[in-house]
Amino acid sequence: MRLIRLGAEPSAIGADVRAALTACGAGTGVLGGVALMGVQPPGCPMPLDAIVVLPKGVLVIVGVDLPDPAVKLEAPLGEQWKMDGWPLVAKDGTANPATEAVAAATAVAQRIQAMRAEPLPVSTVVAVGPFVSQVVQPTVDLNRGVRVLHPKPSTLLTAARELATSAVPCTADHAAKLLAILQPTGTPPDARSILTEGFSDAVSPDLASASTMLIPKVDARPVTAGARAPGKRPWAFLAVAGTIALVLLVWLMVLLSGGDDSATGSTSQPAVPQATTVVVDGTAFVPKETRKDTDCQAQAFGDVKAWLIANECGALLRATYETTVRDKQATVLVADLDLLDSPSATALLSVVSLPGSGGVHGPDGKPLENAAFASGAKGSHVQLAFVVWSGGAGDQALDPIAKQALRLPATR
Repeated sequence: MRLIRLGAEPSAIGADVRAALTACGAGTGVLGGVALMGVQPPGCPMPLDAIVVLPKGVLVIVGVDLPDPAVKLEAPLGEQWKMDGWPLVAKDGTANPATEAVAAATAVAQRIQAMRAEPLPVSTVVAVGPFVSQVVQPTVDLNRGVRVLHPKPSTLLTAARELATSAVPCTADHAAKLLAILQPTGTPPDARSILTEGFSDAVSPDLASASTMLIPKVDARPVTAGARAPGKRPWAFLAVAGTIALVLLVWLMVLLSGGDDSATGSTSQPAVPQATTVVVDGTAFVPKETRKDTDCQAQAFGDVKAWLIANECGALLRATYETTVRDKQATVLVADLDLLDSPSATALLSVVSLPGSGGVHGPDGKPLENAAFASGAKGSHVQLAFVVWSGGAGDQALDPIAKQALRLPATR
């Protein structure tokens, strides 16, 4: 288990979650996978104590601080919780703290789907404390893939084995994409650096046909180490092989420890936020700059500007990204116009879709010359995407990139 600490734990019990995951140690000896600590993915309604990306599933861990320690906690998903027979009263009026936890896990699953990342089962773990000796959950809730537990290495390990049961294991490349879309700050690890955490180096052709599930089927199976066929080896060969293995091990340890911005078992402060990658249909986009303007018409040109002068626009959000296409750098501008209502969005979309109708300026206050262009509308919002070669104009080769860019966030 590799830990990457992005922020402070949002709950007091989060410290116990981090300690339990730290106890797994690096590598696959206990569990494997990568844990993002103190993370709030885009679109998630609340900060999370941890998101654990495992070779066979994703665990969303939400900490819930109880008013006092408890011997027995009754924790049904749809009803009021009870501590040692006494009703637990939620401050915000919800039935129980698990309501927000399940909503957060749903948002994570939707984020994975929206960014077109390869899917894995997304399950919920509600970590409760300061201490609970026994947690009672209805069987139907267990079968839905939600676990309420006091976080210890043993309880988290059991939950991971019961919930992470994908029939198609996640490759290191797919795991790197998942981490990139879930991690809002910092630099996500690349595929090579997480191979030692149990992710496969092989590409699975079946993964794209799998489906992202919020509630997986529970099918816990013990992990059995592969048997090694007996055979005799000459002592000279074994000595050489052992020397090579030792050299490789030392080299790998130095490589993993040097220049790593993750905190594995460390209490160091979070790294300074840096640009992170957003992956859409296998294309990596690196965010560079975001802007918000309330004067939409001042940032537009052509027929689009004329339409905005005559109609109401609440705000214009713009974000610039960089990506690589055919070994060449391209600049991407994504714009989101917040209009009065859905009919207004439809009307503007009909204008901007016409060739030569204009658009919005780039961050330098000028239009992107001959840019590849795509547009869309959702509710009262109109999305625009412009793509050009860095330092030059666009061409038809960038049209697919513009369509992908419509799914990029205009704000981070």
